[in-house]
Amino acid sequence: MTTAPTGQDLAALKGRTVPVQDILDLFQVRVRDHRTVHRISQALTDAGLTTLPDFAVCGQRSNVDVVPLASIPAQAAPADAEEDETEEALPSAALPQRLLLGDIPSARRGLVSVGPGTPLAQTTFLMRTKGVSQVPVTTGMAQIHGVVTWGSVAKMYEAGKQPTLDNAMEKDSLPVADTRQEFFSALPVIREHGYLLVRGDDGCLSGLVTAADVTERFEGAARPFFIVGEIESLLRRCLGAALDRETIKAVQTNKRAEDRTGQVSDLMFGDYLRLLDGNQTKTAMAERANANWEALKWPNMPREQFIGRLKRVKDIRNRIAHFDEKPLPQEMTDELTTFAKLLRAFVS
Repeated sequence: MTTAPTGQDLAALKGRTVPVQDILDLFQVRVRDHRTVHRISQALTDAGLTTLPDFAVCGQRSNVDVVPLASIPAQAAPADAEEDETEEALPSAALPQRLLLGDIPSARRGLVSVGPGTPLAQTTFLMRTKGVSQVPVTTGMAQIHGVVTWGSVAKMYEAGKQPTLDNAMEKDSLPVADTRQEFFSALPVIREHGYLLVRGDDGCLSGLVTAADVTERFEGAARPFFIVGEIESLLRRCLGAALDRETIKAVQTNKRAEDRTGQVSDLMFGDYLRLLDGNQTKTAMAERANANWEALKWPNMPREQFIGRLKRVKDIRNRIAHFDEKPLPQEMTDELTTFAKLLRAFVS
């Protein structure tokens, strides 16, 4: 739940360039979703303010300019546009402007390290019990003496050296970067070494990014996009086969009348609900939705449960659209997967 700051707090932002995180902190918001974004946007609007670029589509460490709302040229909207239309095409401008190393969770999670005097056996025992393949040898997490890896330990034994921490360390050309470095520029280093040590803003090690972390992060980010894409494709296939152009035009209220194509490919996600939800507030739309549902000829699909699931998918989709630096929770990904499987069974 957001907490609205005072009008004086908001007025103090006018004309300033501030990190997105400062705005979220002001409203005591941890995660941006369609609800919190709407509330913050409304509060800024009420105070006569807005941000350039839109705080909702920037990374949390990006900066935005807080400017008077009156300084932004107004854009004409269709007279009959839906008031609650907050959707946008995916991925569109909702993607982060720039991905930094610090946006990868393991870069700020902390890491296991040992001091220069630690016995090698204790270090390798730590690696086994903690399930890590790299352990930096540091003094106070600021000075890096080297890194012990399973590969460096193997090289030590192959060379016939004494099994000591000093002999087991990689010391030259260590892969080190800071959280503010652009993520994609660091990928070649991670690919070459298998890991990257990351320093925080204070110069001390804040985490370690491995190739596995990169795979995990992008699986968590990309998979929901593809599942939502499949869901939209399946919905469009079944709706396009069952409904005529005039029925499709009836829900394209976000466009001017002359721009309504009647093409199912031009529908936004909220349009699917307006086409099928018999409990929507506008009576005429609800009556049309009843006829549309009959046209689908899904006698064994419980409509109320289907609409409930579709609304839930819309909420998750909006969270994806308003890019959140944290990966989508697994339970939400599972909800998308389940709904996609359901549609596959009903869409011919």
